[in-house]
Amino acid sequence: MTHSTDQNPTEPIPAVAAKRNGRMASYLTWFVVIFAIAAGGGYLLLKLRADQRGREHEQITRLNKIGAVFIQNRRWHEAGEVYSEIAKIDPRSQVALAGRRKIETAIEEEQNQFIGYWTGQAIAELEAGRLKEAAAAIAKLTGDPRYASQPEAVAIAGKIAQARSHETRNETLSQARTAFEQRQWKQAHDKVQELLRDVPSDPEATSLLGEIEATLAKTKADRSRSAQLLADARTRDHGVFDEQAADWLREAIALDPDNSAARELLEKFSSYTRTIRVPGDFATPTEALARAHGRDRIVLGELNWTGTLVVNSPLVIEGAGPAKTTITCEPNSGAAISFGPQAKGARVSGISFTHAAMVSEPGERFPAALVRGGEVVFTDCVFRDSAGHGLAVVEGGTAVAGNCRFQGNAWNGATAIGTGARLEVRDSDSNGNFSNGFEIWAGASGLFTNNRCERNSRNGIHTAADSAEVVITGNHLSGNREFGIVLSGGTKGAVAKNQATGNLLGGIVIRATAAAISVTENVSSKNLGPGLILEKGLAADAYSLNTTDKNVPRDILANAPLGE
Repeated sequence: MTHSTDQNPTEPIPAVAAKRNGRMASYLTWFVVIFAIAAGGGYLLLKLRADQRGREHEQITRLNKIGAVFIQNRRWHEAGEVYSEIAKIDPRSQVALAGRRKIETAIEEEQNQFIGYWTGQAIAELEAGRLKEAAAAIAKLTGDPRYASQPEAVAIAGKIAQARSHETRNETLSQARTAFEQRQWKQAHDKVQELLRDVPSDPEATSLLGEIEATLAKTKADRSRSAQLLADARTRDHGVFDEQAADWLREAIALDPDNSAARELLEKFSSYTRTIRVPGDFATPTEALARAHGRDRIVLGELNWTGTLVVNSPLVIEGAGPAKTTITCEPNSGAAISFGPQAKGARVSGISFTHAAMVSEPGERFPAALVRGGEVVFTDCVFRDSAGHGLAVVEGGTAVAGNCRFQGNAWNGATAIGTGARLEVRDSDSNGNFSNGFEIWAGASGLFTNNRCERNSRNGIHTAADSAEVVITGNHLSGNREFGIVLSGGTKGAVAKNQATGNLLGGIVIRATAAAISVTENVSSKNLGPGLILEKGLAADAYSLNTTDKNVPRDILANAPLGE
């Protein structure tokens, strides 16, 4: 019989089986123990992991609340750090992603609000004309690297820069015009050149430069004429007073205020008559006028004298120059100076006439100077800022003004009213008056030669339908708010060799009632209205000798229904 090799032949079979079963039980026990240990360890591991996830969730929740508070308080940097911390805890955290998006959205909203506020502020200031404030507002954006290239901010900054440039240009142009009107030629010339260096094609600066250069040429000619008048006056010095020589010398001084020799000779001629000095012989002009006789000479010192003054004899009244001697009165009191019917042959030079204010109480609006029936020659005088006309001629009087200025008066610069009244103005300026530069009406006549009428609120020169003789030659009329010349009437006369440029409504208007006036060799150009306007009934061929050029929208408007 054959036996298994692992059996002990000396042991009985049951004993062997029992031993084998014991081993199996031992193995099973250890298996159970090991399994239990493994199961318990896995459970503990899972529990640890669950606890960790719970702690992370709690931490993320807490951090998210902190981040939300930072976002609410616009503390973007701290909020970003919080959500970065959340991302470290859980790189795939949707909370961190959502938080960062909230930060980005909030920053964008804040930036848009910031941009909107300062652009709105800049636009409001710009529209109000407060350019300094507008520039400061937009600098909040353009001065910040984050917004410096923002399109709207850049566009607004450009508009502000353009407006400031335009403002500077207008201020410089105004300074140039003021210097020009005050006869400060070099200063005016320098200001215009300053403008043209920046914008060589500036039309107003170019035009003003032309005026300045023309005036400089005229000044040179005036000095030459002044010297000739002085020479002519010397030939009439025979030890007695000579009115013609005195007039020549006054004109010589007006043409060239630096002609001291003319002043000395005028003083010599005046010594042949009685000279009254104020102050000196009398304290006031009123006292001097009360004691003066015909042909006496009254010399007013460098003061602002109080009117109203009344002159009713052929006196000579001289000031120290219109910038130094002024006669002023309240607008309701009357004219600063009035000349009555007996003032035939009166002469006035070197004085400014004005009102203390341009506004008067309801009632008559008096002129700065009034000629009532007399005959007065004004030389180198200024008529300005009156409540009415600068100079008015009525009751058949005659006023002759040479080298004078009419400026800023509430009505016309100078006017003649009524049958027999006559106004003659030569080599003078009439600027910025609230009505016309010069006007004649109600049967008056006028002669206007070589004058400048600019920036008046109505026309440069106007003749009413019932005007008498009209002579208008060699005048320059520009920048008036209506027309350069309006001929509404005239029984006879001539309008020739005038220049009408840059007037708002047009150059020259001719009514049918002015058909008797010859109109030739005038130039009407660059007006913002027709250069030549002819009323119905006027033949265009009769005005063919005039030049019209570059007027808007047309050069000639014929058959105009002006009376309709």
